Amino acid sequence: MCEDFKSRLKGKVVILGIGNTLRSDDGAGSVLASRIKGKAPFVVFDAEESPENYLEKIIKEKADTVVLIDAVDFGAKPGEFKFLQAQEIKTVNLFATHNASISLTINYLQNNLKADIIILIIQPKSINFGDKLSLEVKETLNKLVQWFYETGKKT
Repeated sequence: MCEDFKSRLKGKVVILGIGNTLRSDDGAGSVLASRIKGKAPFVVFDAEESPENYLEKIIKEKADTVVLIDAVDFGAKPGEFKFLQAQEIKTVNLFATHNASISLTINYLQNNLKADIIILIIQPKSINFGDKLSLEVKETLNKLVQWFYETGKKT
């Protein structure tokens, strides 16, 4: 799965981490973005729970590829992740605390930028209030940080 994704990271890559770090695993996208910023040759923004505040910044970057990272309940085991195409977001039954903003973000970017939009979703264990990530999500983030770092060195 990561190999298919790696082949799509072309041109200028912008990564947007989304999540609320005060709701346990819901902060996974935000945490991942902050951990890879400056460690891989991608433009990285940590939008926290307001991706709409970063849309113009992404457009100004003239990205060829945009990767949105978010914790989403897609019925998998905690810590599992998968990549979705932008058009899949409308057809997959997902639950996120900011689902509407993901769809709006994708629509806005598609209308204002000719970029390949990829969504990396991570299955949370808990989105209850608290600032600690579950062990499963922590382990996944450690692997993904390493993967982004190694992939960035090869692009």
